[in-house]
This record gives sequence, C-alpha cells and structure tokens, in this order.
Amino acid sequence: MSDQPQQVYNGRYELHRRIARGGMAEVFLARDALLDRPVAVKVLFPEFATDPSFVERFRREAQSAAKLSHPNIVSVYDWGEEGATYFIVMEYVEGRSLAEIIKDEGVLHPDRAADITADTAAALGFAHRNGVVHRDVKPGNILINPTGTVKVADFGIARAVSTSENLTQTGTVMGTATYFSPEQAKGENVDPRSDVYSLGVVLYEMLTGRPPFTGDNPVSVAYKHVQETPATPSSLNRDVPPALEAVTLKAMAKNPANRYASAEELRVDLKRFRSGQQVHAESIMAAPLTATEATRAVAAPFGATTASPAAGGTRAVRRVEESPYYDDDEPPREKRSSAVFILALLGLLALLGLLLFFFSRSLGLGGNEPVPQVEVPSVISLLASDASRILTGSKLEPEIVEEPNDQVPAGTVFAQEPAAGVNVDEGTTVSLRVSAGAPPVAVPGVVGLNLTDAVSQLEGRGLTVDSLPTDSEDRPEGEVLTQDPPGGEEVPAGTVVVLEVSSGPPQVPVPNVVGLTSNEAGVELGRAGFEVTFAEEAGTAPAGQVLRTDPAAETELAKGETVTVFTSTGRTAVPNVVGQPRDGAIAALEGAGFQVAETERVVADPTQDGIVLAQNPVADSEAAQGSTVNVMVGRFVASTTTTTSTSTTTTSTTLPGDQGNSGGGNG
Repeated sequence: MSDQPQQVYNGRYELHRRIARGGMAEVFLARDALLDRPVAVKVLFPEFATDPSFVERFRREAQSAAKLSHPNIVSVYDWGEEGATYFIVMEYVEGRSLAEIIKDEGVLHPDRAADITADTAAALGFAHRNGVVHRDVKPGNILINPTGTVKVADFGIARAVSTSENLTQTGTVMGTATYFSPEQAKGENVDPRSDVYSLGVVLYEMLTGRPPFTGDNPVSVAYKHVQETPATPSSLNRDVPPALEAVTLKAMAKNPANRYASAEELRVDLKRFRSGQQVHAESIMAAPLTATEATRAVAAPFGATTASPAAGGTRAVRRVEESPYYDDDEPPREKRSSAVFILALLGLLALLGLLLFFFSRSLGLGGNEPVPQVEVPSVISLLASDASRILTGSKLEPEIVEEPNDQVPAGTVFAQEPAAGVNVDEGTTVSLRVSAGAPPVAVPGVVGLNLTDAVSQLEGRGLTVDSLPTDSEDRPEGEVLTQDPPGGEEVPAGTVVVLEVSSGPPQVPVPNVVGLTSNEAGVELGRAGFEVTFAEEAGTAPAGQVLRTDPAAETELAKGETVTVFTSTGRTAVPNVVGQPRDGAIAALEGAGFQVAETERVVADPTQDGIVLAQNPVADSEAAQGSTVNVMVGRFVASTTTTTSTSTTTTSTTLPGDQGNSGGGNG
C-alpha cells in the first residue's frame, strides 16, 4: 500500500497495511480517525459485490454479528460500502491466529489445547444462545493475543456464502472444507452442533498437528467427513490423554445426535478434564475385526484403506497404519510378516468369541431376557421439572445435578448424559446438569461513598440497588450511611442491596413571627434552629414590629439555614392627594394613619374650588404614623372691582410652609 495513496473508507477508516488474505476478503490494519483507535477492516473482493442476494445476506449477517458482545468474540463495529465492494470494521486483536501457532509450533500441549477449545466453545455457546451459528470454525478464525486471551472472528459471515460455492470455488474454501461438519458437506441445514463438530476438528488438529482429513480438493475432503473414520488422536500422538481423546471424538461424531448437544456442554466437559474430574464423554474403542475383515486385512497391501461394518450396521473406513519406524518404500519382510500374522490371529480370536456368544445364547446361557431399549429425548434448555417429567414418561430415571452457570437461567437444564438420541435400557439414569444461576457475588462495601459511585460499584458486580433517603445532622447529602447486605457478604447475582443515603439535615417549617418584636422573632427562629438576619421596611405597624420573613412562615428548610426578618420602620409613605377633591383627600390620608390640617387658598379659577392644590409632606415621602399632613384646598372667590380705582385686587391665602407639591416632609 506504500506505492499508492492511503485509502480511507467512509471518511474515517484509514487503511495502513494488509495483515491477512482469505478466499473472500482481505483484512487490513486501519485507524479509526473518529475514535483514534486501531481497527481491522475486512474488505470483500469486488466479485462478491455484484450479487445482490449475497450483499443482502452479508448485510444481515454483519448486523447479527455486531450484536454479539462477549470477551471471547471479536467485536464488529461497523460495515459499509466503498467503491465497488463492501467492508466490515472489527476489533483489532494484536497477536496470532491459531493457524499460525499450529504452523509455527506444531502439536500443542493437551492442557493448552483444551483451554483454547474451552474459550472458543464459550464464544460459540454465547452466539448460539443469541441465534447465530458460526458455520466457519477453523484455526484461522481463532485469534490469540499475547496474554493468551482467545478471540473468535467472522461470526455470521460464512452464512453469506452457500455450501455449493464453498465446494466448487477453487482456492476459496480449502481450509473451510477441512473443518466441515458432515451435514455441511451434504448441503443439509446446520445448527449449533455443526459448530461443535468443526471445533472438534480444530481440537484434533491441535493435538495431532494435522487435521483428520486431507485431500486433493474440497469435495474429496468433504466426502471423507461424511464417510471415513479418523485415526484416533492417541495413535498420532501418544501424549494425548484418553479423557481428552474421548472429548475430541465425541465432538466429531458423524451423527449430530451423538455429539455434545451444545458448545456449552463441550466447554463444561473440557473444564472437567482440566480440573481432573471424570469427563462425560465415553472413551471410544475400536471395534474388533471380524474374521472376514481380518482376512481382507491380511490380503490388503500394508497401509491400504478397507471398509468394515461399524456400530449400528453402517460402514466405517479403517486404515491399517504404517509403522513409523521403517521407510515406506522398503519395509522389512520379517516385520511385515509378523504384522500379518498378528492381524490374522486377532481376527480368528474375534470370530471364536462371536461363535461362543451365539452358542451360549442358543443354550439359554445368556441370562434374562434383554431389557427394552428407549431413545433418550433431548431436554436441554427445559426447566428441570419439565425435563424430569419427560424422562420419567420415557421410562428413564432423571438425576438432577445443580451447578453455578452465569450463562443459563437458574433451574434450566444445560447438559445431559447420556446425550439425546442415544438408545439405552429402560430405567437408565439420565444425569441432568441444571443451572443454579450465576455464582455468588461478593458485595462491595460502599458506606461513605456518594450514591453515584456506590451504584456504579454494585451494578458492576451484577447487583441491584434500592436507595432510601434518610435525614442526617452531620453527613452531607448523597453520602451512603448504611447498606444491607453489608460489604463482603456473598449473595446471588441480582440481589437487591438497600442503601440508606443522607438527605442532609432534617427539614423544619419556619415559625410564624409576624407581629412580634424583632427580639422576640430572633429568639423564636433561633430556637427552631435557623440563623437570623434583620432588615427594615416601611410599614403601618409600630417601629420594630415584624412585618414578614423570607422564606415565608411554614416554608420547609434545613436547620442552620438563614431566615431574613423584615421589621417595620414605623413610618409609612404619604399618599398623593394633590388634585383630588377635599373630602376624598382627607379620607385617604386618615385611612393611611395620618392627621390632616387644612388651609385655604383663594383661586380665580372656579374649577379649582374644593380641590387640593398642595400637600406637606409631599406624596410618597415617609412620615411617622399619626403625624399631620397639611393640605391646601382651593376656594373660588369672584374678583371685586371698584369704579374709583383702575387696579384690581385679588385676595389669597398662603399655606404655612407651602412649597407647592415639592415641599419637604415634616417627618
């Protein structure tokens, strides 16, 4: 990519370098410019974008995969179209694929192989419970980071490509066909058990360093998955423990009914192996050769493939393995003759055993009549009570074993032994592993924290929170005072933790002190627990008498808060009566608590007769209650003119101290 301009998808994903190439896409290390983080961008080859039905399937499956959030699943962040193709944006996992690890290291230690398989099964089990079947489980889709964490990639993507395309498209699915389940190879519908088979093949390859079947083309490999029986892992690697071999071969059973019923059931059996417990998978032993088969084996060239009857009447393929100690071109005749002799002897002994068995049965030496057989029904995902009822109805004995399981609801069956579809004697005990719910959770101690932090810690442990506000004289609002259950106690996930949370000091009503003196009001409010400040304002009440409080009486406040008391100055505003008729003006002044002194002024304008011309104190000035307000009232007197004089004299009276309507007050 260094020879051409950097490609940017959707204006935010900057492609840096190619890190992988597959049959349908290339994967690039990229940078999400918006969130400033590394991502992996899978870019489909352009030929896939020309098929509208493929594009629709691809879109649908990418959306399904994006809904999967699990520690062992590579997250899908985004998808879109750019130019002539489509792309998916995924979590970038720094590390190597399991395919690279097997290529570089060869056979893995059984414990390590079991751990990788168990983590992969956990991812598959989660996807299956959410309705997504992977369909392409293979080492190339299992990523392991430097800390050993397993991440499974490409969920749901394989569904966009049909089985017929997988089997015919040259160079595209050689690896995929290597891990096909038999039902995939036959083009049948698949379910979660198909992923279990593919994961069993991956485990087989980790234990032996090679897949169970190889061929010249995908079709031949797929045929072997359907028809041939693989060599046991221990025949290729003698260090494989019998229990782990049994788990591997059970996962790879041709018939889905004989496999683990779920990826979770496989994971649990692997955990049993790692903890040294007995696994539920039965050890698989090779059936003895019949005399006819022994004869054929003698006649067949050493290392040839022969067919022999398998359990249940089907045909299985056995291979007479080459000795690893000799060159295949010139094996010594002495060793070959010894092998032929041993095989012939084993065949004759097997034939003799069969003859003795039938002979004893014909003489009635076989004991009691055979017990009727019944097929074990599938009861996984049912409630334990329903599962027990179904098994009892099938003449089987249910046995309930409860185990903690945070992935399955409490009381639900998540595994059974024997597996569904197996024929067993009537009365056989069927062990049901029933979820006891999530394992107990240690309650964190949150007393003293603020409510937000306490809720975050408790819900982070899978607990539920209920808070109760409680008055507190000395703890700030929002602080956790007590918790139940207490910190350190182990409880089931989802348990409600009750927190008492401080709501601060208690709220009390403001006493009504209106009409009291300032001293009396201060004492009353202080006794109720409030701080007090005083302010004056004009009022008709006597000086020092409380007019009101802020906040008003009966308002709920916390103790220690401040209440302002407003007291009367004993003075009040003088009403404006200038321009009013005499009688109305006097009534207004007396109503406001003032005395009225009246004087007259002669006016020449008859409209001013009886009208207040001026007042003292002036309007809106403050004056003591009961003080006197002087008003000047106009009195119309007609002018008098004498014939003996050329001048006219007008008589008027002046209000003492009158300065019109702008005179000062007498307060």
